[in-house]
Amino acid sequence: MGKGRLEAFSDGVLAVAITLLAFNLHAGVRSKVPLATQIREQWPSFAAYVLSFFIIGVIWLNHHYLLSLTNTVDRRLMLYNLLLLLFVAAIPYATATYADYVLLSGADAHTAVLVYTFIMEGMAISRFLICYHIFSSGLNRSSVPEQEVRRLFRRYGLATVAFPVIAAVAIAIDVRLVLVLNALLLMYYLGPGLRPIETDRGT
Repeated sequence: MGKGRLEAFSDGVLAVAITLLAFNLHAGVRSKVPLATQIREQWPSFAAYVLSFFIIGVIWLNHHYLLSLTNTVDRRLMLYNLLLLLFVAAIPYATATYADYVLLSGADAHTAVLVYTFIMEGMAISRFLICYHIFSSGLNRSSVPEQEVRRLFRRYGLATVAFPVIAAVAIAIDVRLVLVLNALLLMYYLGPGLRPIETDRGT
């Protein structure tokens, strides 16, 4: 399989996942509750939708960037890519589950946090594996300074640590903190976390 087919297939899965997020937003036209009240009461669904939308968007941006570092793919890279897509495709489910239980307390709310975190952690680990394999297997097409490679590993490794910490804090204090803390993490990946690594200009 060429890199182009891998990118096209991945873009398709990401596009479907980001579209499915909107299916969790709905209003009851036959409900006796005013529409404004329905929208206000569904704020967790809208907040979780926006958060997950941008998370998938960042996954797409990073996925595009990582594959731009290589001209070829091997079987292991395709496997790690499938693993990433496995978790990405489950993000709409995790988002809907969390939104349904975020205003509750007790075991169910905590379980919803764990479901959301498990999906995000799986995504983060898969993304890190793609990055690590590109460099460890020599698939990268540019000569990248060692310090920049380490910086890239730290960038993608951060999420693998951050998601479990966010879950632990949210369960211990307030499950709504998942929205706040993940939004802060997202701000990093939309800002300095998207800075391209510096390649050797002599190559």
